[in-house]
Amino acid sequence: MLTETDKLAAITFTIDWDSGVAHHTDRYHGQRINFWRDCFPKAIGSELLNRLPGDRIERRFPAGDIVPAFDPKKAFSISPGQFTTKGPDGTIHPRQGRFYPKGLLRGIANVFPQNVQPFRVIAVDPTEIHVDLNHPLAKAPLQFRAEVIDVMPKPVDRGGTCIDWMETLTDGPGMQTRADGKPTDFFSDDPFRREDETEDAVFYEKPRFVQHLDDRAIAEIRSLYEQLLPRHASVLDFMSSWTSHLPEGVSFSQVTGLGMNAEELERNPVLDHRVVQDMNLNPRLPFADRSFDAVVCTASVEYLTQPFLVFEELARVLRPEGVCVMTVSNRWFPPKAIRIWKELHEFERMGLILEYFLSTGKFKDLNTYSMRGLPRPETDKYFGSQRFSDPVYAVWGRRISG
Repeated sequence: MLTETDKLAAITFTIDWDSGVAHHTDRYHGQRINFWRDCFPKAIGSELLNRLPGDRIERRFPAGDIVPAFDPKKAFSISPGQFTTKGPDGTIHPRQGRFYPKGLLRGIANVFPQNVQPFRVIAVDPTEIHVDLNHPLAKAPLQFRAEVIDVMPKPVDRGGTCIDWMETLTDGPGMQTRADGKPTDFFSDDPFRREDETEDAVFYEKPRFVQHLDDRAIAEIRSLYEQLLPRHASVLDFMSSWTSHLPEGVSFSQVTGLGMNAEELERNPVLDHRVVQDMNLNPRLPFADRSFDAVVCTASVEYLTQPFLVFEELARVLRPEGVCVMTVSNRWFPPKAIRIWKELHEFERMGLILEYFLSTGKFKDLNTYSMRGLPRPETDKYFGSQRFSDPVYAVWGRRISG
């Protein structure tokens, strides 16, 4: 049993919230929570004490209870000269809906050049820039839950780090949705340019039989696919390779893999059909309308240079109510990732993918999902140098009828 003085706890925290554009689920796993020194809102901390593994608490919080309430004074206009446009990688242009570190602002009280906390640009006019320094979730009611995963003995307390777990949980969430319902401007400034513009077939000519994510992140993705994909579905594993990350033990009617390297696809044991195609060279999918019940794309959407055409195609080949799921992490091949991807906060990247879905007008029930804080597996090559498993981010929606 978890008590304040003699135990540590592993607890997974979750917030659910709605933006008007999508439903959002953001999770964080706290591995060694110490109630003697870590910080919680009083109601949450007291409810978690005297709990056993498997116990869960749930609460509904109005806007402004977990994060600071919206303050109108923190939303104001500045002159263009108060936004620093020179960055280490070149010129920075303020764009509607985007987030930037506060250190780019000049002449604002209590804001210093070293401040990396994000603020949002709401609108850009020729003579002024409208900014919002509030927390991205300041206006959002939150459904909160905490599940006790494990309770473990605690060594002698000798001080140490004090973690504010609600601040940790809400650091990032809110950045993946539109501001005031207006599309975020991700698409100015040549966003799909890449460091390596040689033909992709050359880059992917040599097979890479390696895992790009650690085993715990892969297990998280498999679990998500298991929840979302219908049984006996016809599945397109889009931008596939030698593994598909589909849930084991689940029966699908057929799985088609489309990727860049024939050897990798041949090594993939779950594929019934294999197609080699460069979607940046030819974004037209070689499948009939309404061919699939589900599409999955794992850790690859960041390489698309014609995403609007591709998402139109994904909608075309999906049957009505079919689900399309994009999962990503914070690892990729830098030479082939699009420029905008590398410039965005990890949570903003989900917002970019949401804009791809929304651009088609053919998806409904849009969702985003994040999972962070899981421990890195001891068998992973980065164990010891990296404490946490690779984060998992996902965006999905269902094909509308018609």
